[in-house]
Amino acid sequence: METKSGKQRKRSVDLDDVSREKRPKRATACTIFKEKSLRISEKSATIEAKKQQIVAEEIVAIQSTSSLESNDDQPRPNRRLTDFVLLDSNGVPQPVEMLELGDIFIEGVALPLGDEIKNEMGVRFQSFGRVENWTISGYEDGSPVIWISTELADYDCREPASRYKKIYDFFFEKACACVEVFKNLSKNPNTSLDELLAAVVRSMSGSKTFSSIAATQEFVISHGEFIYNQLAGLDETAKSHETSFVKNPVLVSLRDKSSNFHKASSNVAMRIDESKAVTSDQLMDDAEDEDVKYAKLIRDEEYRKSLDRARNMKSSTTSNNFYIKINEDEIDNDYPLPSYYKNTEKETDELVLFDHGYEVETRYLPWRTLHNWVLYKSDSSFISLELFLMQPCDDSDVTVFGSGVVAEDDGTGFCFDDSESSTESHDHDGMRIFLSQVKEWTVEIGAEMMFVILRTDMAWYRLGKPSKQYAPWFEPVLKTVRVGIRILALHNIETRIAKLSYVDVIKRLSGLDENDKAYISSEFLNVDRYVVVHGQIILKLLREYLGIRRCPFVTCLASEMQDRHHTKCIIKKKKKILHNQKNLNPGADMPRVVSKRKAMQATTTRLINRIWGEFCTIYLPEDSSEEIGAEEEVEEEDENEKEDTIAEAVDAAHKKIRYSCREIRWEGESFGESSVGEPLYGQALVGGGKVAVGGAVILEVDDQDKIYFVEYMFQSSDHYKMLHGKLLQRGSETVLGTAANERELFLTNECLTVQLKDIKGTVNFEIRSRPWGYQYRKENMVADKLERARQEERKAKDLPTEYYCKSLYSPKRGGFFSLPRSDMGLGSGFCSSCKIREKEEERSKTKLNDSKTGFLFDGIEYSVGDYVYVIPNYITKDKGKRRPMFKYGRNVGLKPFVVSQLLDIVLKEPKKGNRALFTVSLRRFYRPEDISAEKAYVSDIHEVYYSQDTYILPPKAIKGKCEVMKKDDMPLHREYPLLDHIFFCELFYDSSNGHLNKLPSSIKLMLSSIKDEKLLREKKGKGVESGTDYAMIDEVPKEMRLATLDIFAGCGGLSYGLEKAGVSDTKWAIEYEAPAGQAFKQNHPKTTVFVDNCNVILRAIMEKCGDVDDCISTTEAAELAAKLDENKKSTLPLPGQVDFINGGPPCQGFSRLNRFSDRSWSKVQCEMILAFLSFADYFRPKYFLLENVKTFVTFHEGHTFQLTLAALLEMGYQVRFGLLEAGAYGISQPRKRAFIWAAAPNEVLPEWPEPMHVFNNPGFKISLSRGLHYAAVRSTKFGAPFRSITVRDTIGDLPPVKSGESEINKEYGAVPVSWFQKAMRGNMIVLTDHICKKMNELNLIRCKKIPKTPGADWRDLPDENVKLSNGVVKKLIPSGLVNKAKEHNGYRGLYGRLDWQGNFPTSITDPQPSGFVGVCFHPDQDRIISIRECARSQGFPDSYEFSGKIKDKHRQIGNAVPPPLAFALGRKLKEALHLKSSRSQCQS
Repeated sequence: METKSGKQRKRSVDLDDVSREKRPKRATACTIFKEKSLRISEKSATIEAKKQQIVAEEIVAIQSTSSLESNDDQPRPNRRLTDFVLLDSNGVPQPVEMLELGDIFIEGVALPLGDEIKNEMGVRFQSFGRVENWTISGYEDGSPVIWISTELADYDCREPASRYKKIYDFFFEKACACVEVFKNLSKNPNTSLDELLAAVVRSMSGSKTFSSIAATQEFVISHGEFIYNQLAGLDETAKSHETSFVKNPVLVSLRDKSSNFHKASSNVAMRIDESKAVTSDQLMDDAEDEDVKYAKLIRDEEYRKSLDRARNMKSSTTSNNFYIKINEDEIDNDYPLPSYYKNTEKETDELVLFDHGYEVETRYLPWRTLHNWVLYKSDSSFISLELFLMQPCDDSDVTVFGSGVVAEDDGTGFCFDDSESSTESHDHDGMRIFLSQVKEWTVEIGAEMMFVILRTDMAWYRLGKPSKQYAPWFEPVLKTVRVGIRILALHNIETRIAKLSYVDVIKRLSGLDENDKAYISSEFLNVDRYVVVHGQIILKLLREYLGIRRCPFVTCLASEMQDRHHTKCIIKKKKKILHNQKNLNPGADMPRVVSKRKAMQATTTRLINRIWGEFCTIYLPEDSSEEIGAEEEVEEEDENEKEDTIAEAVDAAHKKIRYSCREIRWEGESFGESSVGEPLYGQALVGGGKVAVGGAVILEVDDQDKIYFVEYMFQSSDHYKMLHGKLLQRGSETVLGTAANERELFLTNECLTVQLKDIKGTVNFEIRSRPWGYQYRKENMVADKLERARQEERKAKDLPTEYYCKSLYSPKRGGFFSLPRSDMGLGSGFCSSCKIREKEEERSKTKLNDSKTGFLFDGIEYSVGDYVYVIPNYITKDKGKRRPMFKYGRNVGLKPFVVSQLLDIVLKEPKKGNRALFTVSLRRFYRPEDISAEKAYVSDIHEVYYSQDTYILPPKAIKGKCEVMKKDDMPLHREYPLLDHIFFCELFYDSSNGHLNKLPSSIKLMLSSIKDEKLLREKKGKGVESGTDYAMIDEVPKEMRLATLDIFAGCGGLSYGLEKAGVSDTKWAIEYEAPAGQAFKQNHPKTTVFVDNCNVILRAIMEKCGDVDDCISTTEAAELAAKLDENKKSTLPLPGQVDFINGGPPCQGFSRLNRFSDRSWSKVQCEMILAFLSFADYFRPKYFLLENVKTFVTFHEGHTFQLTLAALLEMGYQVRFGLLEAGAYGISQPRKRAFIWAAAPNEVLPEWPEPMHVFNNPGFKISLSRGLHYAAVRSTKFGAPFRSITVRDTIGDLPPVKSGESEINKEYGAVPVSWFQKAMRGNMIVLTDHICKKMNELNLIRCKKIPKTPGADWRDLPDENVKLSNGVVKKLIPSGLVNKAKEHNGYRGLYGRLDWQGNFPTSITDPQPSGFVGVCFHPDQDRIISIRECARSQGFPDSYEFSGKIKDKHRQIGNAVPPPLAFALGRKLKEALHLKSSRSQCQS
């Protein structure tokens, strides 16, 4: 639980379960009193009813609060204490420890221990007790709990009264120090004293009790004896295996250091007689003399008051005191000649990275690290940190700016023993930015490190190494810090600080060896000059320490600085800053070297430019920006995993319709009858207006005017004139939202029947039909332009809107489809929506067949002998056995469907005339994973084992059909990924003893006996569009495959999967990055690959076709297109040649994994969706597929997603959208992706592929209108045909390599074991790209220290220092992560190790241990996972090649669409093509 500074810390206990609220077994001096029978006087028992009871007797308080408590199993009453004060007999507040020397009493509010209720409901008591003892507990929980005990009860001290707060908080900080020391020594009893102090001080640094880090360390040291005594007391109750504290050398050293500290202190008048001090041997015997105890209490009280003074003095200094600024002329000789910042890189404005426009306290600003940095003035000249104020002052005359590479705060600092050359920076990953004005800077020192920190109004920056340009300007600062630390050390070793004068210090500095890093000169005057002119930093360091800040040296140095004409500045009082300003950094106007990634506005067609331009003009401000949060793959909130359906056909009975009375009559004679004999009519007159079949009317439904399409009209048997219609939904009420065309209506399957008298009016409406294809683009453009002009004219004249409809909207199916024109407006009494509803109702029924040997459930027919899937929870009852879930072990314990055979149907007695109920008898087939993880690893994923185990289950336990056959009968070409529901069985499993045996000859299996090289598929539920089931899909001949253009092709993962599915032939590809383009060429040698900007390519194509007038592009794009050589132009694809366009526009702008999503390049990349859609508009292919990250659907409040749909619909496409989880299609990583399918009006729109593998990754729903949601596929968390793929399945066969391995080709060294490994390896003999990034020495040491256990990460690092090969000492725990365990999900996964039985994290472009996805260490080896391992985690076979440097290859893999997911999409596209072909054959 987070503890705020200055407030009582609470125990980490479950307050909802008071029975578990017990005092920890290892509590110091814990006295247990038995419960006494309490006798209450009659007078005391009668308490006046008030808002808060006030009692005079402790017994009454205990009794009054007992009715609310539930800890009856406690041997003594336990209560919670708030608003309390400990008093002596005179009513004077006293420290807790004073009860050891005299009578101490309590006043406060008592409450039940387990109920966090308001104080008013407690019982207030005044001065009862006596307090018998006090206790510190909470050591095991990591947060101290203070108990005080009277003769009658134990009290948990929670919140002191305001007048007692300062006294109690001081004692509480001592308890915190005890707990922190306990925690660190329990974890690492062999640590050093310096390491222990650093860790404890770090954990206590947030307290407001202390004015500085130095003051915190001083506090811990000064109370070393108290800490020793408390922890030593724990040994009495410790078990043999637990840490012993009495003789722990570090704890003893802390006690001794405390004793030396007090000997050297001169601010306490009373000296303690050493002969009376307690020793460790006497500790348990209470041998400490009362005089000694009293003296210590007085000393503690003096120390507490000195802390208050220091804190108040710091506050006063911050608001009123003067700050001494260095004189620039005095330090000129210590710095290089003037120089100017010369930048050659693109820099991003700091203001882009952070939210601004609001007031914020500086302490709440975010922290970042700045590498390769420089500081400069407004004229770009370098400036030293020393010339800039270390605290913000009102009369500052220096304006400082900076630039550098920003990254997450990693705790980077400088080692005091670093070589001078180490101040020069090295290359770091991150984004280069220019800072707004720097407002202050400071220096902090730890045990071995120095931290230089500066602040702007946007953030705090911990400085890493400076740039090579700036390094000479930073070296004097480092040297001065080393001098300050040496002066601090001189004071620390001096027994009487007051005796160490300013002259003494200068003399000792003059005597340093020349090789000492703090050496200045051997000349006294030179040292004196240096210390004074650089005194700003030295004073800052020394004033952090309570015992030194008023020593003679500090006082004299401040005086000397003023005498040398250093400036005194008044420190600002302002604590808050307005987070809203313009960045005045001159870097905003500095000329830059042109980056290769030069921003280029998207090339578009006029249609796309109009749709997006009009929307942005109306709805979006010019300078809109949005920050996409950099959260961890983070864990998503688990949605309700039950499959919910969206009811489209709404029953008319649920609609409230307002009636009106008008004259109504039929126009014309009846032309037929409905299926029930009702006369049908084509037209009617309603209130003077004509209503016709095929037209549209306005009805008021549920208090809203809605438009309905008239399907047919009839006269009912009771002579009412009736209308049956379908809802025409406005585009704004669909998923399109504000991106919809206001005139376009969408037909739905929501129908109703009403009386003609309920019609409010008619609307101008047409079913729009236009010729479709690239050859009709211009013709349709002209018609659309004229139509828009005519509608604008009508609007200006205030004429009624003319609506049109060309698509059907189905939220249940997640898309827009071609109208069922052959079934619309026939007036025949037929309604396709009613037919759909009837089918769904029939499908939802469970029916037995007449022979009682089969049944229908959820639309699937089952018969005795069938092999079926059973939901695992109906059979396996071991959900409680799952391992504790951590982020990348999310699938551990999840189970696939249980393969079973339907043996019999068991009838039950019918109830109240209903049809007979039934259950089903099933035989279970076990899977290898049911036996062990090892068995699963070495077995074929299709294998199952026969058993004698049978179950009687309800029909709803069954989730579909599958096939079980002999291994020899399996399809010869079983493909990866899995799309078949086929298993084989050769063994018998005896669950009683766990043995596997050959099937006995006596067991006769009813096995499926399909022997075919083609794939067998059993479709469960509705198939493609029509719902037709078919089991076999013939391969599409190569020459008949869709001619495909892949845009933003990357290394080709999407094209590879689609081609492998046998539906696509990628003839052209466009990729901007040269290494990725080369990789595409290597893997698709027959493809024409354009390594160029897609904006340039589109411009060149439109120029070649003479359509420049329709092309909107930049001058730069036009110039580059003109420069393309003729050979390249001759290979450009042309409209009519391309059947299929697919690709994923750059996702970095939409991705949550991109920390800096608002950087300018990302904004331009976001515009690449416009170019991508323009390709579709210009080429008008039969099919179009867009892939992107899942946040694409919500980016910019969903506008980008909505405009993409609107643009495709405007082109005339059918459109379908959905989210898919790649892990459910056969890879070992969570990778949720958004997809948009588009198909020409006369084509069949593909369905979504069925997820085949168990995978725990919720959140598949896309928000629609009217509170509806759409999920493209079901979640597989609760079952799927196959188990999930593990890390071991994926990479377990690859040979070990070392960190930084660079040998491209090597031997496998072992045969593949798992089914997945065999599929990935194929026929490869040589292993390629099994190389990995080289870690720096510190990260490699950290990696080796991370345990090789599931879920291990940075939190498992020991809290210790390590010495690098260059002599530098570094903290093992990254400084930026210290105290972060309770923030941001504990930053789980950083420096994380993979779990063999878990899954990979989402593949990213640059795996690194401190990155957003930090789980990148091999499960057993001390290294980052290799290129090939990353590739396998994405489903790339070992034969797939990558190009460029190691970073390029990681980028290619991280940006790719997983080929197995692309394959599954391709198979559904193939089904759609075959379905169209079969329909065409039927029609012919």
